[in-house]
Parts: sequence; structure tokens; C-alpha cells
Amino acid sequence: MLSYFITRIAQAIVVVFAMSVIVFVGVFAIGNPIDVMIDPGATQAIREKLIAQYGLDQPLVVQYWTFLRNVFAGDLGTSMVYNIPVVDLVFSRFPATLELVAVSVLIAVGVGIPAGLWAGYRPDSIGAKLVMALSVLGFSVPTFWIGMLLIMGFAVELGWLPSGGRGDEATFLGVSSSLFTPDGWSHVIMPAINLSLFKMGLMIRLTRAGMVEAMGTDYVKFARAQGLPDRQIVFSHILRNISIPIVTVLGLELGSTLAFAVVTESVFNWPGVGKLIIDSILQLDRPVMVSYLIMVVILFVLINLVVDLVYARLDPRVRLKGGA
Repeated sequence: MLSYFITRIAQAIVVVFAMSVIVFVGVFAIGNPIDVMIDPGATQAIREKLIAQYGLDQPLVVQYWTFLRNVFAGDLGTSMVYNIPVVDLVFSRFPATLELVAVSVLIAVGVGIPAGLWAGYRPDSIGAKLVMALSVLGFSVPTFWIGMLLIMGFAVELGWLPSGGRGDEATFLGVSSSLFTPDGWSHVIMPAINLSLFKMGLMIRLTRAGMVEAMGTDYVKFARAQGLPDRQIVFSHILRNISIPIVTVLGLELGSTLAFAVVTESVFNWPGVGKLIIDSILQLDRPVMVSYLIMVVILFVLINLVVDLVYARLDPRVRLKGGA
């Protein structure tokens, strides 16, 4: 087990280092942020002073080395636009994104898995066919288009829900969140539904496929021969066996949802890190772009590790390299 962890940590370090190089070079190629920051009528002396102040006059290798040294010192730089440390800026927006992702994942799992079980248990029923048709829509329809339809229908026409923003916050046990207020829930429900549709469709199809396959296996036939009720067979036997691919995909999708909630946050003006990165790209705020993308890489590495451990816990046949 120890050698497995050492191997994974070594792999994670290599991945993060390689991605940091790719990200830094890619962001450097986008353009010079000074062109966005200063007035077009500014003198050349002011321009050169700003370039030297941010170290943009140094070769790319020197800039990258300076960035690495600062990262190891716990400094991800200062935003060129907001003029505050990038760590403080990102983590001030992160709770909003975490709220949105948490609610969207709950919706996707709470609706997708039961619907997939039903569609697999009664695959020829009209309800099952309707569920599969809805799952196709979740895959096919663009997120931004669904978001605009939700705003048009529930905010503009019906006036039931607000069209954007995060809503009022409250504090509970030292934690501040908009999910502790009715106004916060009214703001989060539409973007969360919008963000959950793709994941919900994925959960439905994945669960249905596992259910259909499991229904014809010997252990299900044996359980029925023993007289066990179908409810117990589905939830005590089938669901446990098909949960391995579901948990694996859900873990990976959780990382992608956290990292790429950009479209939903932009459509609903949700003040999270997705909206922050879009604004930073438009303003060429290089420290924010680089730091955010590297944080995303680290997030994916950690989630992959957790998924592997959960996978091994669910399936006792799995043996981690170096384990007993």
C-alpha cells in the first residue's frame, strides 16, 4: 500500500509539473496583458515601467522559474486587475462554485440513478423510453441554450425565480453560505439544474446499462429463486455491483464540473471561479489564469486518487499495487 501511494504521488508531481509548463507557455502566447491594462495613449516610458514591474521583460524561462519559486513559497502572484493576491481572489469565489456544484451533483445523482434503475428494470415500458429520451436531451442540447430557456421561462415569463446572482447568505456553525437562506436557494436552483443535465443523462444511461446487464446474471436469478423481493435484489445486490463504474465516472465528472462550470456561471452571472476565469481571460489577467488552471490540474489528480481508493473499497477483487 505504501509503495502505491509513493508511486501515485510521484506520478502526480510529474503531471502537475508538465501541465504547469504547458499552461504557462499557453498563457504567455495569448498576448501581453499590459496592452489591456494601460491606456492606449500612455507614453512608452509608462509602458516599459509596468512591463518591468511585473517581470514581463524577462525571458520566458526566467518568468517560469520565478513563478515556480513563488509557488513553493506559497505565493501564486497578485492579480493585475484586482491588485490582490490570487489565492485570496480565487478562494473568495470558490464557495459560490462549490455550492453550485454540490447542488447540481445532488440533483444528477438523486434523479439520474433512480431513473436509470427504473429504466433498466422495466426497459420496455413507456416510462423507461421517456427517461432515455430525456437523457439524450441532456447529452445533446447545449448548456448555454438550456440556461437561456430557463431564464426566459422561469425568470422573465413566470417571474418565479431570479435570473442571476447568488442571493443572500447566512452563517451556520461558522460556515457562510447562500444555501442557508430561501433567497439563496431561489438563486441556485436554475443554474444547478442547468449544470446537472449532462451529468444526469450520464448517470441514467450508465445505471440503466449496468441494470440491464445485471438482471440476466446468475446471482440475480438465484436471489429470485430464494424468494427475495425485487426491491431487496435491486438495492442490496444489483446496485452495489454496478456502483463501481458509477462511482468512478461520478468522481471524474465531479472534477470536470468544478473545473468547467464556466458556461453556467457566465449565463446566470454566478459569482464563482468559472466567471472569474472568463473575466481574467478577457482582461488577460495572467497570474489568475495560470494559478486557476494549475489548481484545476491538482484537483483532478486528487480526485483520481480518491476514486481509485473508493474503487478498491467497493470491489474486494481489486488489489492496489504494493498492497497486501
